[in-house]
Amino acid sequence: MTTTQALLVVFAMALVTYATRAGGIFLVGFVPMSARTESFLRYLAGAVLVALVVPATVRGGPEGYVAVGVAVLARLVLRKALPAIALGILAAALWRASMGAS
Repeated sequence: MTTTQALLVVFAMALVTYATRAGGIFLVGFVPMSARTESFLRYLAGAVLVALVVPATVRGGPEGYVAVGVAVLARLVLRKALPAIALGILAAALWRASMGAS
């Protein structure tokens, strides 16, 4: 695969990602917003995040557990998700570096 082809694939993937997000926002405008629907949408992102993190944590071994533990504690202290995630990633990297894992 040439560099141009790779860039075209990345660009196409970015367009598809944007289209699905924009399309979802557009389509939600047609859904009647009951209390139940609002509750579902409010907790959807967290449920997706948990569904992605739990299998990776279990497969990740000790550094996965350290990363999640640090991220959870940082989230409780900082009350901000992005810095907590960054601290969890940093903790996993430091754990791997100190334990000699690749």
